[in-house]
Amino acid sequence: MFVVCATFLLLIAGGLVTSNDASLAVPDWPTSFGSFRMPRMVGGVLYEHGHRMIAASITVLVFALAVWTWISSRQRYLRILTALAVVGVIAQAVLGGLSVLSANWADPRWRLALASAHGVFGQIMFCLLASVALLTSASWRAEPASMLPAEDAGKLCLWTGLLVCMLLVQLALGAAFRHVWTKWGPAAAERIPANRIVNMFLVPHIVNAILATAVLVVATAMVMKRAGGNRNLRLSAISLHVLLLAQLLLGMGAFLTRVVFHMDVPQPQSALVFTTVAHQTVGALMLLTATVLAIQVRRALPHRATPAVKHAAGVQKAVTA
Repeated sequence: MFVVCATFLLLIAGGLVTSNDASLAVPDWPTSFGSFRMPRMVGGVLYEHGHRMIAASITVLVFALAVWTWISSRQRYLRILTALAVVGVIAQAVLGGLSVLSANWADPRWRLALASAHGVFGQIMFCLLASVALLTSASWRAEPASMLPAEDAGKLCLWTGLLVCMLLVQLALGAAFRHVWTKWGPAAAERIPANRIVNMFLVPHIVNAILATAVLVVATAMVMKRAGGNRNLRLSAISLHVLLLAQLLLGMGAFLTRVVFHMDVPQPQSALVFTTVAHQTVGALMLLTATVLAIQVRRALPHRATPAVKHAAGVQKAVTA
């Protein structure tokens, strides 16, 4: 759980880098201004180099987590997940470094693609590490308080899985808009007119937000209707609705501060930084919560239960009938 919380801080730090237009405050990688010594932490360097320092610390933590898991656990799936986390954290560092170095490449589109991929992959890693935390928790080792109906297994798995996919697409569209706007938008290089960026990236982001909201409502309603006494399922479903409300409000705030009020402001204002970073952060929490819900749903299906729990679930269903 400590690694997950540290990764959450890293996501916030990454959002601060983008929202403060500080991604090139340190123009080289893996060194900082040609050296591995600590640079002067002022201005944009504070955000960019601070982001790198947090990332380096999390890399060490992920390696330690993987080593500990391989030593102390015989569960094959945990070993695979922690091994993937190690590979992922290395890949994420390389993506971040290349997004900086690509500023000097001949084709400027590489920088947009690498920066967007870096942002999205960071949130995937966040969910991966949270999954490891869930699978090693005491609540996971205990049997679910109540089981989900076997006949609804297909629908529940489909809708909760679809929700994760929709939120991942939403985050990718948001990352693309954010990086195109800050690097090629009206307050930057002006390679693309503002209205074209809105039509190409923001409108699909808004349309997908409506679709993702509909999928969220359907998926959580199905889970809540069948959760019974399973508090973990209920908590995840309710949390998604709370986060959805906050995300919609923050999305409106990010639109107003980024597109409406601060379109031609060369330096990011505090209101813009707060709303955009908070919008990105809550989006990451929604993806994490949806991932946890999808895993919990599969955990509460009868074919995952022990024979004793299956028998109890059958008795409960007979009594209810």
